Amino acid sequence: MPVEIRVPPLGESLVDAVVGMWLKSEGDTVSRGETIVELETDKVNLDVTAPEDGVLGKIERSAGDVVTVGELLSTVAAGTAGASSSPAVKETVVEIPAPVAEPVAAAPVAPAADGGRAAPAVRMLAGEHSVDLNKLAGSGPGGRVTREDVLTAASQAATPVPSAPVTPSQASTNGSAPAPSTPAVPVAQDPREERVRMTRRRQTIAARLVEAQQTAAMLTTFNEVDMTAVMELRTARKDAFKEKHGVGLGFMSFFTKAVIGALRTYPRVNAEIQGDEIVLKHYYDIGVAVSTEEGLVVPVVRDADRKNFAEIEKAIGELAVRARDGKLELKDLTGGTFTITNGGVFGSMLSTPILNTPQVGILGMHAIQQRPVARNGEVVIRPMMYLALSYDHRIVDGSEAVRFLVRVKELLEDPTNLLLEG
Repeated sequence: MPVEIRVPPLGESLVDAVVGMWLKSEGDTVSRGETIVELETDKVNLDVTAPEDGVLGKIERSAGDVVTVGELLSTVAAGTAGASSSPAVKETVVEIPAPVAEPVAAAPVAPAADGGRAAPAVRMLAGEHSVDLNKLAGSGPGGRVTREDVLTAASQAATPVPSAPVTPSQASTNGSAPAPSTPAVPVAQDPREERVRMTRRRQTIAARLVEAQQTAAMLTTFNEVDMTAVMELRTARKDAFKEKHGVGLGFMSFFTKAVIGALRTYPRVNAEIQGDEIVLKHYYDIGVAVSTEEGLVVPVVRDADRKNFAEIEKAIGELAVRARDGKLELKDLTGGTFTITNGGVFGSMLSTPILNTPQVGILGMHAIQQRPVARNGEVVIRPMMYLALSYDHRIVDGSEAVRFLVRVKELLEDPTNLLLEG
């Protein structure tokens, strides 16, 4: 009997995925451990590998299909392409270990009156958006309701649908309301336009950004920092640093240390809201935004306060490479307490970063530019950078946010203090 290839467990908070690209076709010879299909989830992409040497059987689910845990994707029969499978092979269900997600905060869950057509996480999402699952026609296997079904219903409920124009033939002669019109024929697509399916990750990014805007009382405060001292220190130490540690001395380690020093002084910026409680976090898992082809991801540097400059630079570099190669795991993207994003690498002068919920603070770095500034009654040219702190005003007061950003500025303008307070 052939060996079955099924959707592996996806993680505690994930119940479905989208079939990405099949790297093998029906009838192809495959080797044990060879990637045969990619699955897209909300957070990471997963490679599904061949469980045995053999020939790939019928592909049950095509690219773009939504699949759930345990669903059959294909089979592998022993032998080589063109040969029949050996009857001695015992039927096996292969489950591929998946990364374990960290616990998430509790959220309202819709009643399980849907006949089991929705997973618990989907019911939870429906509860958050006040969507009645009984009124949805599920697009998943066997009529199961998926996350996309819930998000689409929530979006339609929030957007008024314009009424169709009434034609004379639809109007009633006695003045009564016109009969419902038949659906209009879709308008032909403009040949100058192109439609591209949003990846699961892009859909999730979009949903989370809108959620952050709708749920947090988000404000942004600005300041500027003179980067002279940091740049002089980097210039003086970068060669010896690289030779000793095998990694370059970048700006991110300085900013990470400065942020940690400020978070210790203003701990509410390193907190989150759970129900009617404020959860103060006495550890510093700093998220660092990384731009990839599929969008922005925020891998987390764990216990950054316990790392020295070289360890921070190495951690950020490794996470960035894995992010761009699509090799991040779910555990790399969960549990951060504060985020740093650097739009300056793209030339941004000033921006208002959006919170990475449930975090309540995010620091935006920007491009360094030579600008005239006043120092001791004289105008001098200095390398200046604008900083932006977006914060959740529900638990972070304006004065606290301003002083937090001032503390970051002070630590960067006198970087020797980072060794003591960062």
